[in-house]
Amino acid sequence: MTDLLAAAERADEAAPGVVSRRSVNDWLRARTVPQILVTVAVVLYTAYFTKRSLDIHHGLGTASYDSALYDQGMWLLSRGRAPFVTLMGRNMFGDHTSFVLLFLVPFYWVAPGAWIMFFAQSAAIGAGAIPVFLYGRRRLRSEWFALAGAAAYLLHPAVGWTNLENFHPDAFLGVFVGFAIYGALTRRWAVYAIFVVLSLLVKEDVSLVIVPLGVWVALRRDRRIGLLTVGGAISFMLVAMFVVMRGLIGVPTRNSWRIPFGGPRGVIDTAVTNPTDLVDHLRSENRPWYVWQMTAPFAWLFLRLPGVALISGLVLFTNILSTFWYQHQIEYHYGLVAVPALALGTVHAIGAIRDRVDLMDVGPGRPADPSDPVGERSAPLLVPARALAVALLALSSFVAATMWGPVPWGRTELYYGQPDNVYSQTMRELIAEIPADASVAAHYRVTPHLAYRDEIYQFPTPFRVELYGSDTALNGTRLAVRADGVDYVMLPTSADEGVAGDWLVVASAFDEVASNAHWVLYRRNRAVLLPPPPASQLPAPAG
Repeated sequence: MTDLLAAAERADEAAPGVVSRRSVNDWLRARTVPQILVTVAVVLYTAYFTKRSLDIHHGLGTASYDSALYDQGMWLLSRGRAPFVTLMGRNMFGDHTSFVLLFLVPFYWVAPGAWIMFFAQSAAIGAGAIPVFLYGRRRLRSEWFALAGAAAYLLHPAVGWTNLENFHPDAFLGVFVGFAIYGALTRRWAVYAIFVVLSLLVKEDVSLVIVPLGVWVALRRDRRIGLLTVGGAISFMLVAMFVVMRGLIGVPTRNSWRIPFGGPRGVIDTAVTNPTDLVDHLRSENRPWYVWQMTAPFAWLFLRLPGVALISGLVLFTNILSTFWYQHQIEYHYGLVAVPALALGTVHAIGAIRDRVDLMDVGPGRPADPSDPVGERSAPLLVPARALAVALLALSSFVAATMWGPVPWGRTELYYGQPDNVYSQTMRELIAEIPADASVAAHYRVTPHLAYRDEIYQFPTPFRVELYGSDTALNGTRLAVRADGVDYVMLPTSADEGVAGDWLVVASAFDEVASNAHWVLYRRNRAVLLPPPPASQLPAPAG
């Protein structure tokens, strides 16, 4: 006891800096090899996909949808303005209630740039491996086994493809949903509550995974917390859609057309009166293949104890139910939200497999018959069942990544992006001529590089509306006031881009100010009135 007190006194007398250094050194020495490897894996994943994303961006591989529109919205917020995104004609939070983007706004005060989106996206997705590792070492009692689970998450094709699909706030669900499930599994309710709330801030439809999580919690952990989760998630969704979104853009959702058979009521009616039509729909357009690709990387090991993996069931079902083709393709971001539950569910199920199984046992857990003569009993044949399951997971995830994922060793042809290709170089030469406060209409590959301004449009909008507004009512019309306010237009020289017809309508009101082999920059001549739209073009309200 005296020795302990003396040691404490010596520690009190030590310089604060020494104590701090010792604490850091002790912490570093306590790190294990698997902990270091999973940290390295997350860092390398983040660095690799950030670089690839930025190379694609600077090589003109991003577009208005869905890169420039988020960039413009967050830039506007950083300047204290409402995030009315002129690239899509909607308030950014009316399009989706992605309030999580507010966390990125301060970075635009310091160093605005596309790096903010693409680094945040890669880091958030990569960090989703952490809750898988943390739960794996607890459930499987082996950090090496946990490392395999974390790697399976990072290698999942839906994870990598989401990272390369422009930018989507859904990327944050990789880590948020993962930690929410981890908190539920380990009964760490503070962690659970924080990450459930953060998940709901990503998008209005995240309740599709949070509600099933709440149901699981109510059944397997704590009924009160589970029911609060279900009620809170549904309430948040209703407020997000019917108060926030409808208040900002006039409708609670723009995606109701994706529900087949005329809407939810039609789906239920079809399921009851003509279920073969519903089955045929779910079997069409390679939907079963999508489910196969989403689940095969985990070798279906989650079936051993499927409850946790089923948290993703509603998301997967709505993806294959949707009439929107992209929603049931693994190359698009819609599948990412299902991966944390599948990964953690697989780890959870492997934990239910015994470390070793005696193949000579006639019945699981049955003791040997004591009446058997000594020497005639069969020697036990022990098989490391859990280790074999982990090995199968590692093999399956690696093969799936090789077959379908955007990995360097895979068989899928990848687009890496060349930041200094001739198109991007010549584009940058011309956009340098455009004043920072000018209103611009430009080709969709150029708009991501001109997003930091109040008014940027994807040509032919606003001269002829495309992909603008809350619905299709404005399509084909001219936004007279906005069209007259455009100062610069930047278009490709290639006739293959299909912009010539729309450009000829307004060309007389613009003068060419710069050009090269691939791009032309025009400036508005205010001495010339903007030609009226052709007779075939519908009138549009001002604004």
